[in-house]
Amino acid sequence: MSSDEQTVQRCGWSEANDLYVAYHDTQWGVPVRDDRALFEKLILDGFQAGLSWWIILKKTENFRHAFDGFEPERIARYDEAKLAALKADAGIVRNKAKIQAAVRNAQAWLRLREEGESFSDFLWDFVGGQTVHNHWTRLDQLPAQTAESQAMAKALKKRDFRFCGPTITYAFMQAVGMVNDHLVTCFRHWELRA
Repeated sequence: MSSDEQTVQRCGWSEANDLYVAYHDTQWGVPVRDDRALFEKLILDGFQAGLSWWIILKKTENFRHAFDGFEPERIARYDEAKLAALKADAGIVRNKAKIQAAVRNAQAWLRLREEGESFSDFLWDFVGGQTVHNHWTRLDQLPAQTAESQAMAKALKKRDFRFCGPTITYAFMQAVGMVNDHLVTCFRHWELRA
């Protein structure tokens, strides 16, 4: 490790291993506006519920393969044979309810699009279309949910999305850059503000 790498300050949670460091430095908190990419992130956050994010990070490529690149049009049409194959796939989290929720969420995503609404616009509206830059100095200050994540969860549920409660939606908002929850001592906080 070079002396430059040793002096870089990151959010403490990210330094557990190289996979976390890479995710922290390149993805977490980076604003995502693409409808399909947001769909993928929401599904992965739903699968993470009750588990370590480490598990999802390790299995992300397996998820992408198993779920046909997270193409909602394909997922929405999964039949019983495909659902059975997913439930037997050791490369993903084999949770029947979460797998079924992914299909239901794809169907809900398609309905939203058919109604002429962008998934990105729908979601980003909960933060006024702009990243909320928080100013946390300690990890224990980060909330598990906020009024915005509660409102998003309620609206998603009304649209028939599943596995998207207010804690999941807040983790999602952090991941896709709707909120900048990098600590102020972290180099990424200031990069993302710029």
